[in-house]
Amino acid sequence: MGNRFENLQAAVDSLFEKVGTILKISSVYETPAMGFKGDPFLNCTVWMQSDLEPSEILRIILKIEITMGRERNTTNTYASRPIDIDILFIDDLIIETEKLKVPHPEIEKRKFVLQPLAEINSQLIHPLSIKKIIKLLAETEDKSVLQKQFKWLSNPMKDFSISQFNYIAIEGNIGAGKTSLTTKIANDFNAKLILERFKDNPFLPKFYEDAARYAFPLEMSFLADRYQQLVDDITQFDLFKESVIADYDVNKSLIFAGITLPEEEYALYKKLFHVMHKELPKPDLYIYLYQNTERLLENIKNRGRYYEQSIPAEYLQKLNTGYLEFIKTQHSENIKIIDISEMDFVQNRADYLSILKEITSFKNDEN
Repeated sequence: MGNRFENLQAAVDSLFEKVGTILKISSVYETPAMGFKGDPFLNCTVWMQSDLEPSEILRIILKIEITMGRERNTTNTYASRPIDIDILFIDDLIIETEKLKVPHPEIEKRKFVLQPLAEINSQLIHPLSIKKIIKLLAETEDKSVLQKQFKWLSNPMKDFSISQFNYIAIEGNIGAGKTSLTTKIANDFNAKLILERFKDNPFLPKFYEDAARYAFPLEMSFLADRYQQLVDDITQFDLFKESVIADYDVNKSLIFAGITLPEEEYALYKKLFHVMHKELPKPDLYIYLYQNTERLLENIKNRGRYYEQSIPAEYLQKLNTGYLEFIKTQHSENIKIIDISEMDFVQNRADYLSILKEITSFKNDEN
């Protein structure tokens, strides 16, 4: 009903904004109304990646339909509607509840589903029949004639490309969420992911118990490990990845050491740092996630690493100051500070997209 193509595009945009990343969109096909006499339908399939639970995806989809003007009848008969969004598959899950059945039980009977689905992934296997979609399309008894449309739907992901950056570093205080954000961006944009290997450092738990004793061996071990990791990962070109994105920058070592080490040890440490890192490439974009101390402490408590639970607020405040002082000395246009104090980009996709827009605006400012 209404402007059918615009309705499809609006639905795609809403799915991107509320459910997750859109990997592929099929062509749009016009098909006769099925099960009743009415105007022809436009149909397409969308392949998405989402962190949400199936029940939450269903709840959001139903809300999108209502927002777009769909009114469900109580007679279970087919009728024209502004939009109809169905969940076809969720990986190879089999779900059978009162509200949700996955795979969708009518897939094999609907050519207007199978044809665009085969276009997106013809080798996808139906987890119940164990048949590929291309085989189901060949075997379907639905002989409807599909008219492929020449107009394509637009993928909203195109407005959030990070391909202009070869190397992005995302920094932040302890508990700011830099690893979570870095991982989400890398997954969404097929970027090579570099995560700091702090979990393997034997000195870290000891440092939080006795900072004075273990500060120097801790910082030296981080210095060596970060250097080796960046040499291995950044200098090796990956044909299958568009960008490199890391959840730390090498200068993190100097910032932490400046706070944890006494003056003489820091002077030695600084000399070693500059000798080791002078040849490493610098990020095209350096993002600092600013988080207030109260939220940092809350995040640290929630993620439950036992050795972090005694971190004092004063230490986090010193780190924030250290990062901001470092940023002031860089005199570089490739640094962006994003205040995430009121954001939850893990649970709230709108916050995540807001950060992606910040990165996009950085690109626009530079150009």
